Amino acid sequence: MAINYDAVLACLLFSFIAPTAYAKLTACTAADLPQGPGILPKWLLLVSAMAIFNTVQNFTTTKLTHRLYNRLPIVAPVQARTFAVWTLMSAVVRFYTAYDIHNKTLYDMSLLSFLIVFGHFTSEIFVFRTAKLNGPVISPLIVGTTSLVWMITQYDFYVKA
Repeated sequence: MAINYDAVLACLLFSFIAPTAYAKLTACTAADLPQGPGILPKWLLLVSAMAIFNTVQNFTTTKLTHRLYNRLPIVAPVQARTFAVWTLMSAVVRFYTAYDIHNKTLYDMSLLSFLIVFGHFTSEIFVFRTAKLNGPVISPLIVGTTSLVWMITQYDFYVKA
């Protein structure tokens, strides 16, 4: 079955921009969700959708970004936009991995993106000290670490070398 990626992306974006209208107008169905075995593909789609939200907020305001890097006196808009671009790139990689979970290259790229997230946030907390361990930082650490461990432990199941 061919997946209409444009329709899925439109559904994801529209659900964030106008959730009430989305509920009335959506044409998204269960067939649009990743059809790979297990729940990891659906998890990657969810994480990708959350990253799209994070991308939008980083392009529009620095308020939420400042909650992450709370030991900085100010988060410059260029820092937030750079973070947005990185987050969007990660979302795209994870999105494609969700729909092609057995593709070794995509799987490896998604796995490494979670490793980079883990390295970034732990270094910001413990090395550079621009963030402190609180709710806004704990959330991406939990999602990134859980996803990283999940993908490592399930590697042989999804990527048959």
